Amino acid sequence: MSEELTELARLIRTRNSIDREIAKIVGRPALTGHIGEYIAARVFGIELHRSASAKGSDGVFKTGPLVGKTVNVKWYASSDNLLDLNPSGGADYYLVLTGPSTHGGSSRGTERPWTIDSAYLFERAELMNKLRERGVKVGVATSVRNEAWEAAEIYPRSKGILQLNGEQRQLLELFGVVDD
Repeated sequence: MSEELTELARLIRTRNSIDREIAKIVGRPALTGHIGEYIAARVFGIELHRSASAKGSDGVFKTGPLVGKTVNVKWYASSDNLLDLNPSGGADYYLVLTGPSTHGGSSRGTERPWTIDSAYLFERAELMNKLRERGVKVGVATSVRNEAWEAAEIYPRSKGILQLNGEQRQLLELFGVVDD
């Protein structure tokens, strides 16, 4: 029997055990999307929809300057300037949590830890108008220019309508890069 497969099976069993514990906390399967929504709800005062399959929106802001506005939350393990967008409608805002920047190319030999290095808030209508002006095809893996990401950044640097308080920053820092 292959030693590598034996070790891989052991690690998967360990991961499955951890995923069960995470699912108990978030109330949904331990997938980055569900976990990102859970984190965003706690940090940004979002009430998540009861159904995870609500079309185009994950929840509604319950506090702060965006009260009553709908939001679609994304959590990407890496930041590569791509964003999954719904071209036919959706939430008022996209709240995007990302891990470290990547430099493209092959993922062979790399890791994608679940960290939050940055957070961005895009106003949907404004973003869609800018993309259409540039003639960008909108959908899965929509290319968004660096300038748009920089303008939408709310963590670690706060810009725009949503200014983070100290507690929100501390909560996001919990998910930052940790050296083993």
